[in-house]
Amino acid sequence: MSTPQNAPQQAPQHAPVMIIGSGPAGCTAALYAARAGLKPMLIRGMQPGGQLTITTDVENYPGFVQPIQGPWLMEQMEAQAAHHGTTLITDHISKVDFTGPRHLAYGDSGQVYSADAVIISTGASAKWLGLPSEKAFSGRGVSACATCDGAFFRNQDVAVIGGGNSALEEALYLANLCRSVTLIHRRDKFRGEKVMQDRALNHPKISVRWNSEVDEFLGGPMGLEKIRLKHPDGTTSELVVTGAFIAIGHKPNTDIFADWLSRDETGYLVLPKGSVTTTIPGVFAAGDVADSIYRQAVTAAGMGCMAALDANRYLERLQHS
Repeated sequence: MSTPQNAPQQAPQHAPVMIIGSGPAGCTAALYAARAGLKPMLIRGMQPGGQLTITTDVENYPGFVQPIQGPWLMEQMEAQAAHHGTTLITDHISKVDFTGPRHLAYGDSGQVYSADAVIISTGASAKWLGLPSEKAFSGRGVSACATCDGAFFRNQDVAVIGGGNSALEEALYLANLCRSVTLIHRRDKFRGEKVMQDRALNHPKISVRWNSEVDEFLGGPMGLEKIRLKHPDGTTSELVVTGAFIAIGHKPNTDIFADWLSRDETGYLVLPKGSVTTTIPGVFAAGDVADSIYRQAVTAAGMGCMAALDANRYLERLQHS
């Protein structure tokens, strides 16, 4: 949303720490920053709560014996951050200016935000096939995270869609839990590393449907029941499964930072090993926006804690400089 040309400019809304993104990394960063007395503002983005808001049962977040709902967990994390003094802002940042000394962020609302330290926690979005039936069965058999949801399909027949390292890793992981795993790949050979290919192709529980694309996910009120596949010759076939895992990659939400920070070939922010510090003083990154390997809620939360602690140290040095 652009501001009318003759409209008066709003004064920037300032906080010592600005956190962009409200998933586990952002909420944890906000909690630690608030407890340090930094009065952070957390800009929630277009999908407040991040990817966990599209995850139903969460079994692997520490501290909960029984499965919890992803949206509920994120509501609690936001509420905890707010309870300790975080200002929650519903806006989407479409542009940043890290020229300094104060860093600026421009919201779609027309509001400008400024801060002495910024924590980027905009996360990554799973790539989807874009089928209407895929959306219809999301959370009812269709998932984009085997480590998140694989345990719900223990001793069942499942499919993994993709042909790169992500798909091969998902298939090998699921093979430890499920009765069978079928890899669906649109080409006649995988794109993943040779060692990963060998492991998948030699695994007794893993089979492959080459030259196949998903045409539609089929099922009923209880969830996914089968997948209709289409082939280069125009024919179709069906695969009976109760779970399907889309593994065609993730896209980190980093486009607005492209002119300011280094990114790798897939768009993830590049950080020094074991660090959350970027090349710009006072700008930090945490969670899936800079993590192409683990991509778990608990690791994102850990990085959010690191970023808040480092931001606090940075602000203390500014005060004494």
